[in-house]
Amino acid sequence: MTRSDEIISVRNVYKVFGSDSDVAMKMVQEGASKAEVFEKTGQVIGVFNANFCVQRGEIFVIMGLSGSGKSTMVRLFNRLIEPTAGSIFLNGKEITGLGDKDLLQVRRKDMSMVFQSFALMPHMNVLDNVAFGLAIGGVTLDERNGRAIDALRQVGLGGQEYCFPHQLSGGMQQRVGLARALANDPAILLMDEAFSALDPMIRSEMQGELIKLQAEQNRTIIFISHDIDEAVRIGHRIAIMEGGRVVQIGTPRELLCNPINEYVRAFFNGFDTSRILKAGDIAQLDKSIMYEPGRQTPLKADAPLKEIFQIVACASAPVPVVDAVGTYKGSISQGHLLSCLGRG
Repeated sequence: MTRSDEIISVRNVYKVFGSDSDVAMKMVQEGASKAEVFEKTGQVIGVFNANFCVQRGEIFVIMGLSGSGKSTMVRLFNRLIEPTAGSIFLNGKEITGLGDKDLLQVRRKDMSMVFQSFALMPHMNVLDNVAFGLAIGGVTLDERNGRAIDALRQVGLGGQEYCFPHQLSGGMQQRVGLARALANDPAILLMDEAFSALDPMIRSEMQGELIKLQAEQNRTIIFISHDIDEAVRIGHRIAIMEGGRVVQIGTPRELLCNPINEYVRAFFNGFDTSRILKAGDIAQLDKSIMYEPGRQTPLKADAPLKEIFQIVACASAPVPVVDAVGTYKGSISQGHLLSCLGRG
């Protein structure tokens, strides 16, 4: 990835909650931990020296346990919460120093937020709820209604324009909230546990709609979640937070295969690894094994776990694995496969 692919860049960002953040930051600069700062000052560090980038057109999931800092992080992007230190860049332009007027334009045009609570106006119909932000921004009636109707069609609610929120199911209400965010045609959608209040079936349906929407529009989505199944299903990359720190960032496979510590590994306890593991993830290079093309039929690196089982279980020797152009990536023996499954 190049810098031109980056839509958001976070550099050395801290957020201190308390009345004396200067003292807390001085302690941090002197090497104090988050716990030491709290013990001596009572100041809480919500985000601790965050450094990462979000790529244009990806679903970037930020997850962690309650209190890990994930919701604080997403609110730093549109400055609903002000960072104590560090810089955040949008399309290469620093937004942490923007004044109120310029910041308002960023919130109206570049970022829209979808919350866990639907936050719909009960006295307004669906159309007016979706168009509300556009009305506040001074968009003409015809234009805002046209954009609202188009957004409702995108989320599968065409024809529901004149219903009121109490006439809709929870899933439909969340679709209205999503349509309201889309009506602004933002470069970035910020979604804070947007589906966590929904019933499992509706939640799964909304996840599918989000994946479809992102694929069709190549829209950048930053999604906050505490659910590893949800994160793996929708996320291109996942950032895992602990105690205000971004512990590790990677694709679901990278995090599963190479967790940086026990905290990251614990998120995948009980997770069905067959959903994401491929032959290339398991293949192991062994100097004692020589791959000779044509002598043994290899597995493709993107072969799913079911295919790996079928072939390796019947093989009398380790099975070679090659990539799309036939380059040898390693081999999988029965013992190594069982070892991987045991760890998984």
